[in-house]
Amino acid sequence: MNSRWNIFALVGRVILEFLAAIGRLCVFTGHGLRHCVTPPWYPRLLLRQMLQIGYYSLPVIGLTAFFTGAVLALQIYIGGSRFNAESLVSSIVVLGITRELGPVIGGLMVAGRVSAAMAAEIGTMRVTEQIDALTTLSTNPFKYLVAPRLIAGATMLPLLVLVADIIGVFGGFVIGTQKLGFNIGNYISSTINFLHVDDVVSGLVKAAIFGFLISLMGCYHGFMSRGGAQGVGRATTNAVVSASILILISNYVVTELFFAQ
Repeated sequence: MNSRWNIFALVGRVILEFLAAIGRLCVFTGHGLRHCVTPPWYPRLLLRQMLQIGYYSLPVIGLTAFFTGAVLALQIYIGGSRFNAESLVSSIVVLGITRELGPVIGGLMVAGRVSAAMAAEIGTMRVTEQIDALTTLSTNPFKYLVAPRLIAGATMLPLLVLVADIIGVFGGFVIGTQKLGFNIGNYISSTINFLHVDDVVSGLVKAAIFGFLISLMGCYHGFMSRGGAQGVGRATTNAVVSASILILISNYVVTELFFAQ
């Protein structure tokens, strides 16, 4: 009997801890959003975060997008050849890159790079009491640390995804015309005719949401880290994992809103 009640107590404790974590995250998100839209702002910090998130992520985004488009074209050609549908390569590549693979893979790559860095930086400031020092100096930590990162993440990731879309489609074009033997003019014409504005817009909307979530998870887990170097390590891992999970969940939600009939 006691063991049965112990199981219920364990389940209840896990649920309460989960709900408490959700509550802390919602409160943190509310504070962060409020400080994003109220002065004072720190343009220099915002510009630095834009460079960190956007410019320095270009190489990894470019390489990932190019080979994703190339592999996608190759796989579609191999699969389509079983049903005499090889001509659909260009159409499916541009659709898959702009709607799904560009924002999702770009978001996951940026999450691995940026969210971990944010959590490590803010977590180190937390455990070394630098955040407390900011409060002592009458500087709001949310205004100084969180708001610039949230704004930079939500604005820079759509630009990165737009670049990833172009490079990814170009990767499919290179493989399609140079390896698979498609006519260059026909490939380009098919790509342009099949692409719609909604396809690109939905990907950019996803990217803005993903960028916000990536920055939010990095800031949140860094801000809540405790326990010295070990706590910073946990915060870094949790930031990447939670950002990746939220990207996949929100990707389904946005896709449902845009394309569900």
